[in-house]
Amino acid sequence: MLAALARGAAVALAAACAITRAAPGAQAPERGQAWPMFRGDPALTGIAETTLPSPLALRWRYEAKDSIESSAAIADGAVYVGSMDGYLHAIDLGTGKARWRYQAAGPIGESSPCVRDGVVYVGDLDGVVHAVDAASGKARWTFRSGSEIKSSPNCRGGLVYVGSYDQHLYAFDPSTGGVAWKALTEGPVHATPALEAGVVYVAGCDERLRAFDATTGAPRFVVSLDAYTGASAAVSGGRAYVGTFGNEVLAVDTARRAVAWRYEHPTRHFPFYASAAVTADRIVVGGRDKLVHALVRSTGKAAWTFTTRARVESSPLVAGPRVFVGSNDGVLYELDLVSGKKVWEYVAGAPLSASPAAAAGALVIGSQDGVLFCFGP
Repeated sequence: MLAALARGAAVALAAACAITRAAPGAQAPERGQAWPMFRGDPALTGIAETTLPSPLALRWRYEAKDSIESSAAIADGAVYVGSMDGYLHAIDLGTGKARWRYQAAGPIGESSPCVRDGVVYVGDLDGVVHAVDAASGKARWTFRSGSEIKSSPNCRGGLVYVGSYDQHLYAFDPSTGGVAWKALTEGPVHATPALEAGVVYVAGCDERLRAFDATTGAPRFVVSLDAYTGASAAVSGGRAYVGTFGNEVLAVDTARRAVAWRYEHPTRHFPFYASAAVTADRIVVGGRDKLVHALVRSTGKAAWTFTTRARVESSPLVAGPRVFVGSNDGVLYELDLVSGKKVWEYVAGAPLSASPAAAAGALVIGSQDGVLFCFGP
């Protein structure tokens, strides 16, 4: 997205809000060799299973013609990422050379690709969902919703799930693009749906966390969040974790269907736009208060904060004891998960609102000046 549009993203979202069961035959990628979707897994936990070198070194740069706010997917030796130039880019992970470019119906904003069984799924700001052949870059099918799509597809279950600003959550047949079901909410569906144990969870501009049966779309429950959300819920261990524009991070108990705890910084009251990473004992999330926050998973109490020089809209990635996160100050940070101390940084030179992705020993992240960076050994 152009810089002016990026600065206005919060205004646009606020205005809009104001008005796994695996598929039969589907094969899971080898552990650590793929980051197939936004946040890395269907539950959106943001945990990488690959081993990254320390320190990271820049391997290559790839230049799109406009801003990259889409977070990359990595599968089968390729990186897939959308950009505001209206293209879905496929780049060789080893060399940084373009494999193909697919022209979408409109700019690709925050919608991030999801890769499954040789097909890449992504949405664009003209409201079109695209299914693209991963090998050739040719369209398999498209579907036009009633408004823009910033939600990232979740394609790792039996269907493909994605939200639209037309206020619907859609579930598509991955082969044909036919609508298996759709659910009407009470506001634009900005966030990416999370999938766990046959249930789809989505937070949205209607100030609610909603749960649906993944196969039928039948509503399971609704929990009030007391504020609208730009972040996607991460689901793990019977809880959904999500930040809101009410300046809070919430843990929702999915069995009790109630908020288990709330976190708000004692003095800095700013929205949480980034999605959280969930480890065994920590919740790590960036805020528009320029901080990265680590919370005790069981209680929501602060474990540490780390200060950057601008808002943090990039969603953190955790790889072992290491946290990687971008900031709108144009820096990619590596932090120690236990202490929150900075271990390493790379100055990209333009805001990093996209989230990092990591697989096969490499980490990639795009910037708002249209550069995709790949780090590795």
